[in-house]
Amino acid sequence: MNFDAEKFKGSETYVASEELMKAVDVAIALEKPLLIKGEPGTGKTMLAQAISDALDKKLIIWNIKSTTKAQEGLYVYDTIQRLYDSQFGAEGVDDIAHYIKLGKLGEAFREEEQCILLIDEIDKADLEFPNDLLWELDKMEFFINETKETVKAKTRPIVIITSNAEKELPDAFLRRCIFHYISFPEKEEMEEIVKVHFNDLDENLLKYAMDTFYWIRSIKEVRKKPSTSELIDWLQALMVGGIEPETIRTKLPYLGVLIKKDEDINVVNKNKIM
Repeated sequence: MNFDAEKFKGSETYVASEELMKAVDVAIALEKPLLIKGEPGTGKTMLAQAISDALDKKLIIWNIKSTTKAQEGLYVYDTIQRLYDSQFGAEGVDDIAHYIKLGKLGEAFREEEQCILLIDEIDKADLEFPNDLLWELDKMEFFINETKETVKAKTRPIVIITSNAEKELPDAFLRRCIFHYISFPEKEEMEEIVKVHFNDLDENLLKYAMDTFYWIRSIKEVRKKPSTSELIDWLQALMVGGIEPETIRTKLPYLGVLIKKDEDINVVNKNKIM
C-alpha cells in the first residue's frame, strides 16, 4: 500500500471535488478498482482521461454494451480467421497463438508501465458480467486455454469503472471496489467547470445562463434534466448567437441545445416567465 504516490489533483480540463480526488488516491493506494456512479453529465467517463493526463499514464478504454461478455475483455480466439487461412494455405495456421487477440483487460495487463483502464458503463452488460471479472480484477491474471498460457499483469493498472445505475451490481463485486458517487455540481463548482472550457466568458451571460439552467433542473416535471455537457454547448450557442443576457430567462433561446425531449420543452415553456 503506497500513500506516498503522486496524488490526483484534477487536470487542466477537469475540475474534481476534494472527495473525488481522495477517492482516486485511496483506490490507487489500496490497488482496488474505483467504481464511479452519478447522473449523466457529471464527468464519470471523463475522470479516467483526467487521471491519465494528470499522472501521464496511458489510457485504455473498454466500452461496455448490452451484448458485451467478460471473455471479450480478456481475449478472443479467432477460429473463423484460422479456418479461412487453412482453406487458402496461409502460413502459420498451426500457430494458435497467432489467432489469440487480447481484449482491453488483456492489453492493460501486457503494458510494461502502469496504465489507466476504464471499464465504461458496466451496468449495461448482463448481471453476470461483473462476477465473471472478479478473479481477473483480484488476481490481475487470466488463463488462455488454447495456448495454456497465463497472462499476468506486469504492473497493476489503475482501474476506473463507471455505472449509470441501470442495473444493480452484485454485492461480491461491490465489496472489491472503492465507491464514489459524483453529485451534480452546485452553482459555484459548476462555474469553475464552465470557466475551464471558456477563456473569455461574459460574467453577465454566465450569471443569467446559470440561473436559467438551475431553474430548469429544479422543475420536477422535467424528466431528462440538462447536464453539464449540455450547459457548455448551450453557453457556446448563446455566445455565437449574440444573445442579450437579460433575455435568456424570458425567451429561452436555443432550448433544443439544452433539452432533448419534446415533453420537457413543453413543460419548460409552460413554466417560463413571459
